[in-house]
Amino acid sequence: MVQTKTAGAGGMQVYRQNARVLTASLVGTAVEFYDFYIYATAAALVFGPLFFPSDSTTVQHLAAYASFAIAFIARPVGATLFGHFGDRVGRKSTLVASLLLMGGATVLIGVLPTYASVGWLAPLLLCTMRFAQGLGLGGEWGGAALLAVENAPKGYEARFGMFPQLGAPVGFFAANGLFLILSALLSEADFIAWGWRIPFLLSSVLVGLGLWIRFRLSESPVFEAENEADLHRSIPIVELFRTHMRETIVGTLAVIACFALYYLATTFALGYGTGTLGYDRQTFLSVQLFAILFMAVGIIFAGYAADRHSSRGVLMVGCFLAIVIGVIMGLMFAAGSLTMIGVFLCLALFTMGLVYGPIAELLPRLFDARVRYTGASIAFNVGGIFGGGFAPAIAQWLADSGGVLFVGLYISGAALLSLAGLFAIRVKD
Repeated sequence: MVQTKTAGAGGMQVYRQNARVLTASLVGTAVEFYDFYIYATAAALVFGPLFFPSDSTTVQHLAAYASFAIAFIARPVGATLFGHFGDRVGRKSTLVASLLLMGGATVLIGVLPTYASVGWLAPLLLCTMRFAQGLGLGGEWGGAALLAVENAPKGYEARFGMFPQLGAPVGFFAANGLFLILSALLSEADFIAWGWRIPFLLSSVLVGLGLWIRFRLSESPVFEAENEADLHRSIPIVELFRTHMRETIVGTLAVIACFALYYLATTFALGYGTGTLGYDRQTFLSVQLFAILFMAVGIIFAGYAADRHSSRGVLMVGCFLAIVIGVIMGLMFAAGSLTMIGVFLCLALFTMGLVYGPIAELLPRLFDARVRYTGASIAFNVGGIFGGGFAPAIAQWLADSGGVLFVGLYISGAALLSLAGLFAIRVKD
């Protein structure tokens, strides 16, 4: 990796020259992750009793978390579908389509009837919309990462790549911030009856903003050069598995840690903190909103460090820290103090930033331009299944069976898998 020692003023000029691309990559992923996270928050707070009635609260939580996991199964499908068009048709139009699909499914969730109204049709419709959300996000991340990285000047790849990554904390902050405001303004009965629908319906406004920004973009110069040079390309997914299977596997392993850290420090922690530990919803959401700022700081720090050293090196350091985070999780949750839990969440989400921020630069670098959208998207989203898709449900079962100590060991195990993938990557730093 070329080391960059550009002066601050020169660096700002580079960002200004590419402001439209960076804004599009940030706003688009923020909207998509907002849509994705409001489902996660609603699953932790209200979807269990509304859509999956049962005499057991634990069963309700597990059913809601299982519906949450459906999107992770759909994400590799979306990565394959949108990756095909992203590699064959172009980055811009594919990103517009993924945003429309994600936003449409999210708005429809906001008008779904509950189990009390239509019986088992309600959870069926909910799971269908969740699958559509997963399809959309499966095509979103890879395109947004390529949009930023392929437009980056030499030596700025990781710093440009951190912009789509910042969409995750921005989307989370918007999603949970809105739930916090609604919890403060509405009674518990009103929130459960109709208040939870508002964040889903508001997605229509955010999607409109994202589309307006993306329609004003030009195509990636890397894609245009590849498209002109080779008009007779094979199907991207076929070529990917034929020529880049090793890169796909190690890339998948490399992202497992970030997903495990994130969804255990957000979705599981929220459900466990407000359910099992009995903390007030508004209080716990406030703690998480403060902690998510540390994730943003971690992403920015990792972006600059990766351009100065290497993305692979920064990710390895983050994985070592994640192992430690997993070991201390049980102790900090068992301390009986919301302050200690808050400190843990800050540490975990800062570490999440370290193992997430450089991914947008590392994964595209593993693949040739002709299969880059497909390869980066599949590696990222299949890693999401192993690291985060079933993490809240597994963590809830582990906590009920043996305590939070075992949930922490889940994080440590995920970090070890990512380390193995990073050690196996063959790229020049």
